[in-house]
Amino acid sequence: MIAPQCSDEVKRALATGSPVVAMESTIYSNLGLPAPANAEALDRCIAAVRNGGAVPAVTAILDGVVRVGLDPNENDRILGGARKAAERDIPVAVAQQWDFGATTVSASVSIAAAVGIAVFATGGLGGVHRGAELTGDVSADLDALATHRVVSVSAGAKAFLDLPRTLEYLETAGVPVLGWQHDWFPAFYTRSSGLPVAHRVETAAEVARVHANRTRVDSGLLVTVPIPEADELDPVKLDQVLDEALGECARSGVVGAAVTPFVLARIAAATNGQSIPANLALAENNAGVAAEIAVAIAAG
Repeated sequence: MIAPQCSDEVKRALATGSPVVAMESTIYSNLGLPAPANAEALDRCIAAVRNGGAVPAVTAILDGVVRVGLDPNENDRILGGARKAAERDIPVAVAQQWDFGATTVSASVSIAAAVGIAVFATGGLGGVHRGAELTGDVSADLDALATHRVVSVSAGAKAFLDLPRTLEYLETAGVPVLGWQHDWFPAFYTRSSGLPVAHRVETAAEVARVHANRTRVDSGLLVTVPIPEADELDPVKLDQVLDEALGECARSGVVGAAVTPFVLARIAAATNGQSIPANLALAENNAGVAAEIAVAIAAG
């Protein structure tokens, strides 16, 4: 990868060993939350990182340049039309000089690792899709976690994925999965998928120690943070909506990358828009926890 271009603020922070939190840009683009919720999400997540004592570093590809950290006057650029850029797409986006490549988890984690950022915050991970034994559909997010030395903070993985197989994949890949003050693997909009995490942690200092003692030099770890209790959606109703949406996907031939926006749109409609404030709350919460962890890692 051509060396990413860091903002002046991020450069100073990295040079002085100050805490930095990398952030994706897909969630803030037209591929993620609808306007004006996407702008609110960006503001709230940036504020949560700063309030936690760290420097926010939104990743994106702008005019064919891999960027880490944006100036405030550039924020509007990532709120509009975008082309999704996973890790595999970065060299294409650079070579073809995409106007705006919105970074996914896999792209953001790889970019963070390239410049030495230790912590990344997102909403929820991709994972092993249901039916992957036939389709082979496994998100590149999981491979990125397994191959880059970055602590990723998320509200688990999307509930419509095959969560048991997602956890099994992470175990096979050697990625520690830590439950943040919680014993269960979260399912994005709900606090528990019913699947236990292997290890629970109570503090950012614990996470920092786990990170420092990783046995595989070039692999990361996952910290799963449940959505705040007040913002959790009704698990029973959500399961019903998921079953209906996935059935519709099968009938309509919706597969691969198209599944996520399709299902999320159905959830938003079925919950009368309640999924959007839930998404905002969990993203902001994750950003705050990520800042705590970044501060602990920087403190050594």
